[in-house]
Amino acid sequence: MNDTPDTPDTPDTPDTPAAPVDAARALGDALSAFATRPVKPAPDVEAEAEPVAAEAVSAAAPISPVSAGTRPRVRVLHIYDRYLNIYADRGNMLLLRQRGAWRGIDVQVDGIEPGATFEPGDYDLLYIGGGQDRDQQMIAERMAEDLGPAIRAAAEEGTAVLAVCGGYQLLGRSYLDTTGVLQPGVGLFDLTTEASDTRLVGNVAITAELPAIGGRAGLTTIVSGFENHAGRTKLGDGVRAFGKVIHGAGNDGSSGEEGARLHHATGTYLHGPLLPRNPELADWLLAASLAHAHGTDAAT
Repeated sequence: MNDTPDTPDTPDTPDTPAAPVDAARALGDALSAFATRPVKPAPDVEAEAEPVAAEAVSAAAPISPVSAGTRPRVRVLHIYDRYLNIYADRGNMLLLRQRGAWRGIDVQVDGIEPGATFEPGDYDLLYIGGGQDRDQQMIAERMAEDLGPAIRAAAEEGTAVLAVCGGYQLLGRSYLDTTGVLQPGVGLFDLTTEASDTRLVGNVAITAELPAIGGRAGLTTIVSGFENHAGRTKLGDGVRAFGKVIHGAGNDGSSGEEGARLHHATGTYLHGPLLPRNPELADWLLAASLAHAHGTDAAT
């Protein structure tokens, strides 16, 4: 007697191809190999900024070096560089040093810490990089109180200024950050910034007008960079933007304006680093700084 219960007839099923199984096994092997491979240390973006700066010379015409004994010098103050230094913005200073060296110009870069001050005539270029909200909270009040008067006076008498992202925001009147803290600004630019819940991120291209300076003709040029900011910046009446947006968001994603300019001071959201990506702008800053050092051009 057959104790096996009757089962209904089932249709023949086609053989399942082995390819998906083999693919799954191969994927599992690959993932296992990936998980056990040696971990490489993260790249040092600051160290890698120098070769990026060195490559930027290809866009400039050669200039004969100045003979020894008449070598000009440009004095640069990098403000709060320990706190405002994200996205390899130190590369801007490396680039200026290198382009100065190619032209026989000594570019001397000094730093300054919170609590210290400087005199308006001490430097030919002031540079402020970008920082995180928590870093800006730490230093905003100190910068406004300790350095605000000197920064404003220096810009009025023709010192060049470059401020990137967080540094740009700090040179306005105020910045309302994501935690609801109202950070005081230096007040060089008549603008206010308020953080949003969404960030403006991506590549940017603008048309910027760089004024004539120190015998160097003015020019209109395209400036490119990378933006990553939650701030929405509103310019005051009569404030000149650094440039008009061709691609990207700019100050607020809707006005079509990017950055701000006053005299020889420029504020912008553009990282990159900015100057290695834009040699014409770097050379304009060098010219402005050199003109200030030798008193050959007044603020406009």
